[in-house]
Amino acid sequence: MMKGLSVWFMETRPHFLILTPLAFSVGVAEAYREGPVDPLRLLLGLVGVLLAHISVNVINDYFDYVSGLDLKVRRTPFSGGSGILPRGLLEPRRVLIFSLICLLLGFGIGVYFTLTVGWVILPIITIAALSIYFYTTHLSHWYLGELFTGLNFGPLMSLGGYLIQTGRLSISPILSGAVPGILIGTLLFLNEFPDLEADRAVGRRNLVILLGLRRASKVYVMLIAFAYLWVILHIMAGWMPFTMLITLTTLPLALKASMGVLRHHDQLELLIPSMGVNVLLVLMTTLATAIGLLLDNII
Repeated sequence: MMKGLSVWFMETRPHFLILTPLAFSVGVAEAYREGPVDPLRLLLGLVGVLLAHISVNVINDYFDYVSGLDLKVRRTPFSGGSGILPRGLLEPRRVLIFSLICLLLGFGIGVYFTLTVGWVILPIITIAALSIYFYTTHLSHWYLGELFTGLNFGPLMSLGGYLIQTGRLSISPILSGAVPGILIGTLLFLNEFPDLEADRAVGRRNLVILLGLRRASKVYVMLIAFAYLWVILHIMAGWMPFTMLITLTTLPLALKASMGVLRHHDQLELLIPSMGVNVLLVLMTTLATAIGLLLDNII
């Protein structure tokens, strides 16, 4: 029994789920700048976005297995899926059902907030639900995978976290949510490097395939730089608090990851350490974004 549960747990790809509370906390931090936070709404909202993240991880695993992609990729700690289905540890149909249950439960929580907080939340949960289900089958074939990943984990998640606390729209959580949005979209972008040939073989169309590894490595560096530039420009314009400068503390990680990607973009074994640094960069900068917003209430 415990072994079966552990397999299902690994199928959710738990090492990626830490992204969700960090990205969600950005919107909650924006709400806290304006007033007290309701802990029950915070907890229920967090459960909803975690269910959505589990759903996209699992449904992606299912469709990648059905398409044959999982049998072609060179799996790394950061890319290539969970490996559960290729090893025959779970039945594909049950994995699909599990992903849809998680999606429906997460959507149900979104509907609850729509009814209790406001209808303005409905477009956010609808975009999220549709992009989760159609990510692997459509968006990843239309050069839109990275965009919607960044949008969902960035501005939309931040705005959702803000809305369930305040019930009103604001540009602030969108601007601050763009920071994790850029970084998490870039995280997916870099994790596509090892899968280039396998993705191409099954008909995927993403930015790495479009650009090729050499040019993609340069675009990676520009995207990372743009995340910091976004913060600096919005602080200068007065649209973000100066405490957001704390995000610059992760610049050494950004430089280390960038140099590694530029040097080893076409050497998988040598690229893996840089992929690991990039994960740490995304997590720490997203956390720093939330902390920077919270500090605005203290300083």
